[in-house]
Amino acid sequence: MTNCKYPGSGDLRKLIRFSETDGSIWLAENRMVLMHTAALGAMRKELIDSVGKEQARRILTRMGYASGIRDAELARRIRAGMTPYEAFLSGPQLHMLEGVACVKPVKLDMDIESGRFFGEFLWKNSWEEEVHLKEFGQDENPVCWMQIGYASGYSSAFMGRFILFKEVECLACGHNGCRIVGKPVEEWEDGAEYAAYFESDPLMNHLLELRTQVDYLRTTITQQTNTPQMVGVSQGFRHAYDLISRAAGTQVSVLLLGETGVGKERFARALHQMSTRKLGPFVAVNCAALPADLIESELFGVEKGAYTGAHASRMGKFERADGGTLFLDEIGELSPAAQAKLLRVIQEGEIERLGDERPRKVNVRLVAATHVNLEAAIKEGRFRSDLYYRLNVYPIRIPALRDRVADIPPLIEAMLERFCALHDKKLLGISDKTIQALKRYPWPGNVRELENMIERGVILAPQGGWIETEHLFTHVGDAADWETLVTDAGRLECPGDKSSAEQVCDAILAAGLSLDALEGQLIQEAVNRAKGNLASAARLLGLTRPQLQYRLKRNETVAHGAAEPVPAQEA
Repeated sequence: MTNCKYPGSGDLRKLIRFSETDGSIWLAENRMVLMHTAALGAMRKELIDSVGKEQARRILTRMGYASGIRDAELARRIRAGMTPYEAFLSGPQLHMLEGVACVKPVKLDMDIESGRFFGEFLWKNSWEEEVHLKEFGQDENPVCWMQIGYASGYSSAFMGRFILFKEVECLACGHNGCRIVGKPVEEWEDGAEYAAYFESDPLMNHLLELRTQVDYLRTTITQQTNTPQMVGVSQGFRHAYDLISRAAGTQVSVLLLGETGVGKERFARALHQMSTRKLGPFVAVNCAALPADLIESELFGVEKGAYTGAHASRMGKFERADGGTLFLDEIGELSPAAQAKLLRVIQEGEIERLGDERPRKVNVRLVAATHVNLEAAIKEGRFRSDLYYRLNVYPIRIPALRDRVADIPPLIEAMLERFCALHDKKLLGISDKTIQALKRYPWPGNVRELENMIERGVILAPQGGWIETEHLFTHVGDAADWETLVTDAGRLECPGDKSSAEQVCDAILAAGLSLDALEGQLIQEAVNRAKGNLASAARLLGLTRPQLQYRLKRNETVAHGAAEPVPAQEA
């Protein structure tokens, strides 16, 4: 097919959104970045000066290749109803919309079923040629490496086979323009030579191999055991993990504090695996899941005939954990009688089974956890102060997931690998837009909720596709409303929807409301729509619950003529 003509680009232009408030640019579900070509040119020069022209070419080619693959997936989805020729031409059109070069099709002959492909295109205003000429002057070889990588990646993903593009003419080499030709790699005589630029960088592989060996030696020397389940890079996570590491070499009792779902049991298991007790048992008990009348027998054991139905003697959790670690989750739910016995175990290092008078020595490392404010429980008479002071020797607070946003991407990566293997799914990953939504979600259920959400996304996403927002936020109305709010906010900032934003502002100004009155009415409407649920109302307004509570209290104080409160935790 010669003299190819582009279809209209209106459908592609609509995919571009600028969102100033959250600092993001979107091309459909993919996050983009608007950068100065001078900055890209400086990076290109730094690469060439640092690792040499061949290594720099390989790195930049692979960067372009990855970008082309993403755009090919987008083109197939957006223009699924068009002919293969029209759908394929989305790539050159996207390349122009992205500011890379002006692309003019010369010839395109393709058939996806048979794998036949031949493409010839002209480039004008190539940014790569422009910055290379500025930094290095003319070159004997073509220099548009990222763009060649893009064309090859896009065509390969679209055709389902490796299509190699070569720059047969380049302005930087003294030609009148840049001309590229693409066909299956085996049809090029020197295809294997050029294909090497698309392969994994051998220098980088060697560096990574050396780094792996250094990490192994360092681990062997320090004799530390890392837990695969412990994933995190945030400052809050690293601080908690450091405290766990320091406690591992001692026998001190540890109290883990934090909201439900933050991963207290995983921290407890990590402590056990790093300690000298790692060869002993790790026994976990959820105190909140046991009936009050069974807690003592479960923890300390029972003798035959101690009560009706006790037909045999049975060890409790303390005896089962002898020589290892006992993890008592939700310890704030223990009954007063069980608290008294637990205190004796900690003090004396021995237990008595229910219905038995003979003490039994136990050697147990105790790790307790709770989401309850134990100091408040002491004041209310629900928890013994002497037990609290015994447990609170080494407290570790694990931050909520909303306070460690930096941990969300690595957690997602680890969960995707696990759940894809479990459910036999092959996925491309999670779209950029969905990653942004996950970072802004308040996570009331913490890491446990993220884990459940990712597993659901793996199940619902199409085989070989991307996990999108609709695959994750399907479980509760509040989350769906919140995700809609995020999407609508981004649309409101789109230049094409500017008139809608102006209409909203005109209506507010015409109403003659003061800013304080407008805020008060907006907050009250959100609370009404959420049926009094402050957490849901806060999500509707894009606030945290403490921020909403502060504003409610401030408005109430101002309404009564008192001084406005100081926003101690507004930030």
